[in-house]
Amino acid sequence: MEPRQGAQAIRRALAVLRILAAGREDGVPLAEVVRTTGLTRPTVHRIVHVLIEEGIVERHARTGRYAIGNQVPELALARPRPSRLLMAANPSLQRASAAIGDTLFLTVRTGNDTLCVDRRIGVYPIQVLSIEVGARRPLGVSSAGVAILAAMAAPEARKIVAANEKRFEAYRTDVATVLGEVTAARRLGYGMREIGLVQGTKSISTWIKTPDGQPAAAMTVSAVRTRLGPRREQEVAEILLREARIIEQAIGG
Repeated sequence: MEPRQGAQAIRRALAVLRILAAGREDGVPLAEVVRTTGLTRPTVHRIVHVLIEEGIVERHARTGRYAIGNQVPELALARPRPSRLLMAANPSLQRASAAIGDTLFLTVRTGNDTLCVDRRIGVYPIQVLSIEVGARRPLGVSSAGVAILAAMAAPEARKIVAANEKRFEAYRTDVATVLGEVTAARRLGYGMREIGLVQGTKSISTWIKTPDGQPAAAMTVSAVRTRLGPRREQEVAEILLREARIIEQAIGG
């Protein structure tokens, strides 16, 4: 195999794995993997077959869906300590959760996706638990994704949004809507979704940049809409913005 072909095969396999990771324990039908990746059915079938042989993917006997296999958690254990971002964010997540009282999420960028890496449940009786730790979403379908895109250079953000176009259908959004939200986030200084991933909820997100100015993560508060009226939205946004800057200083120090 030529080096370029080998690199292409690896990228295709990783694209398939990202789709399967988003399906969590329920798995993903082969047809959805084909549609989302844009690869041909024989190509996807061939990739999945090899990944099954290696223990990276498994097929549910009852549903026929494909999911991440048992080898993946074992590989994850090879990284013994939390990332610098997670360690730097921990105090800020604790402070923000105590001050706000609603569910708080820390989400990182991974390729064209977002990945939830931490979640803090607040003290308010009604909590929005729309995303679990480990959940993966296309960049742009959540306020966290919108915030991360807003912190990028506009051409790069447009390129990612275009690449995710087919995947947006499953989240009932489209390129024009996402780009409009990104523009609004740049104007506000934070990402905001009037309707969250769960009906009746609202989300606010602030981006977190690396020392070289690249958006690496987002901190999000999700709550029932009645909890985030205009006045409280601003209060929550100010808390998130302050803590995001503290995290940036910590990872840059």
